[in-house]
Amino acid sequence: MKRFDTINVIPLIDVMLVLLAMVLTTASFIVHDSIKLDLPTTESTQAYQPSDQKSIQLSLDKTGQLFLDQVPLSLQQFQEKAALFNPKDAIVIQIDQATKFGDFVKVVDILKKYLLTNLTFLTDKAK
Repeated sequence: MKRFDTINVIPLIDVMLVLLAMVLTTASFIVHDSIKLDLPTTESTQAYQPSDQKSIQLSLDKTGQLFLDQVPLSLQQFQEKAALFNPKDAIVIQIDQATKFGDFVKVVDILKKYLLTNLTFLTDKAK
């Protein structure tokens, strides 16, 4: 009978590399948002601490595209959904610094129309 003095570790290394690739791929999706925004920088910003209650996430990218909870919407669609929001709901707004001011004003006008005033604007802290 043949004696086994060594173990072939190459298949084990292959399996570990595949698992490592899966973990790294999944981790990059968790960390990065799917919407690329270059937030404006401010010196007097405070650290944002999300509350336990559910918040509505609004994003406006540099092309003026509006996103509600990561889903792209037109202004008309957003207005229809904003009519259903509870005025006490927290709304977190992220706006790319290259966004036209007119696009921002249109979104704020819709929020104001439905008395949605519990707003938080996210910015980056200046270094």
